[in-house]
Amino acid sequence: MSFNNEDEDKNVYKVVVNHEEQYSIWPEYRENPAGWNDAGKVGPKAECLAYIKEVWTDMRPLSLRKKMEEMAKNPPPPPPPADSTPKGPSLVDRLCMGDHHVVVSQRPEPSVEALKESIDNGYVRIKFTETKGGTELGFKLDKEASDLSAANLQEGTGKVRLVGGLTLDYVKVRCIAEIDLKTLEGQGHLEKVAEAGAAY
Repeated sequence: MSFNNEDEDKNVYKVVVNHEEQYSIWPEYRENPAGWNDAGKVGPKAECLAYIKEVWTDMRPLSLRKKMEEMAKNPPPPPPPADSTPKGPSLVDRLCMGDHHVVVSQRPEPSVEALKESIDNGYVRIKFTETKGGTELGFKLDKEASDLSAANLQEGTGKVRLVGGLTLDYVKVRCIAEIDLKTLEGQGHLEKVAEAGAAY
């Protein structure tokens, strides 16, 4: 702020302040502008400006100061990080890792007779029970890769090894399930077709 012409300004000024605690000077003989009140200092321009410099140490409006104080006392919760949470393995990858509990899945009710009919028709359905909501898969049976030799489908005893191909979430996989005919439950997993055929 320039004070080059202070000597020429013989007016008497007053310091005024508004509701936001912002200060200014105003000719003493004039009525205060709307929203401004006397701050209690009257004198030459230089004295009034010096007074303002002394008392107006925080230039932020009062409403902003209050808001910032409130936010300092009660900071808002941090926003959730945008996609920084590590995503877990895909459904296909999870079902390719280790063996998982599976059950024969047939409508209306699973039975050995219905399973035998499905095997004869070359299309079986099983359900991985440990995923969210369960993952039911239907696949075309690979009769050469499957093994029914340890099973008696007429009596409902023994185990069957069912192998077949399907596409899950745009990934070609083979489903391999060992099913106990007494309970129609067992263990199963997936193999990605590309990985299953890879040489180790």
